[in-house]
Amino acid sequence: MTTSRQLLIGDAWVPAASGTEFSTFDPATGKQIGVCADAGTEDVNRAVAAARTAFDQGAWPKMLPAARARVLWRIADLLEERGEALARMETLDQGQTLSFATDVSVSFAVETFRYYAGWCTKIDGTVKSVSIPDMLTYTTREPIGVCALITPWNYPLLLASWKLAAALATGNTVILKPAEDTPLTTIELARICVEAGVPEGVVNCLSGGAETGRALVAHPGVDKVSFTGSTKVGKGIVAAAAGDLKRVSMELGGKAPSIITEEADFEAAIAGSLEGGLVNSGQTCVAYTRFFVPRSMSDAFAEHLAAAAATLQIGPGLEPNSVVGPLVSRTHLDRVTGYIEKGISEGARLVGGGSRLDGDLADGNFLQPTIFTDVTDEMTIAREEIFGPVLSVLPYDKLDEAVARANDTTYGLGASIWSKDLASAHRLASAVRSGMVWVNMSPLCDPAMPWGGMKQSGWGRELSGSGMNEYTEEKAVWISLRN
Repeated sequence: MTTSRQLLIGDAWVPAASGTEFSTFDPATGKQIGVCADAGTEDVNRAVAAARTAFDQGAWPKMLPAARARVLWRIADLLEERGEALARMETLDQGQTLSFATDVSVSFAVETFRYYAGWCTKIDGTVKSVSIPDMLTYTTREPIGVCALITPWNYPLLLASWKLAAALATGNTVILKPAEDTPLTTIELARICVEAGVPEGVVNCLSGGAETGRALVAHPGVDKVSFTGSTKVGKGIVAAAAGDLKRVSMELGGKAPSIITEEADFEAAIAGSLEGGLVNSGQTCVAYTRFFVPRSMSDAFAEHLAAAAATLQIGPGLEPNSVVGPLVSRTHLDRVTGYIEKGISEGARLVGGGSRLDGDLADGNFLQPTIFTDVTDEMTIAREEIFGPVLSVLPYDKLDEAVARANDTTYGLGASIWSKDLASAHRLASAVRSGMVWVNMSPLCDPAMPWGGMKQSGWGRELSGSGMNEYTEEKAVWISLRN
């Protein structure tokens, strides 16, 4: 029998006030794996009230930094202790391979909480030197208040941890709202927070769909919204938050370019491009999707990329040999295959893949890694975020041209450079308009490095000290020393 998961509001796990629920499914088989409470407006009101009371009257914002750090460290320990079960749950709910869920999603969540546990005792202001005599002036950093943390379906546990660890380290109270496609590990994370000693009302968790998220964003009791998801939804959040000028930080869509130079290590570029393009079956905001390759090399690059992709094992994430797992839902699979059809109709040349899987895997949301070449900048597959295993090779004649075309996009989240010329790599990294650039490597991340984008890829940063500052307000204090 499938267990029904409830909402965490204040100190209690409760059903939705309406009694409604929704199901979540294994994308590898289409089978139901969970039932969750579907939060409505009444539940949002109660969760915000609980978070507001915990912030205004509770101990958490005023807790000694070292004590708050111990709670975050305990959360990390519990995540680590339950890592095997959490990784399996993430694979079943989202589809990512078990090795990826174990080595990246769970491990990075653990390290993120430990990283921000260390920041609790280092949230400092500064003494300022002003040009007015007999003044002592300094700044402090204070928590913003009640934060709505809205996460996407591609990295449920990982991205919830990024937001939650920084928000808690700085003394805020929160309402977690996971994507309805993949709520299970976020609900478990909230359960771990309670067990670790987070006080009543500091962490609340509401599972539900888009209406739940909209109610949170519009609620006057929410002081800050942190959102990861599509640019379209992000723009809606900005509009909704304008009425009361909520603080908003967002990591939105991407269309990451990869510039392969003539002096690049060809084999390394193929291997790294494939890994960077197909991470989590291409369902990654910084997945490498547009490969700008010298014209003399472009056909060979596309053919080698397709040949390498064809060797990758496609299958359920729980199968130990699987490298490419399913897409998150049948709806999303239909969306991605629609882009493949549009690429063909607009004149791109399909070099490899492009088909759904049949046979034993027909009930899952599986798609062959798809390689296009002879792609031009105006084609839909070169301009819109596909969020699936679809890679496009675009030939170029001059390097300056490649940079200009790489920047000719509304997005600016991630990019990659492939070159054995260190000076050229530095120049290109500077020239590309992107919040993050990886040189001769696949897209990695670390708690100490900021994560975020330019242009319509979002506002603000996550991770590092920059991410922590997104959850604080800076206060200026003036003290007269005059008699």
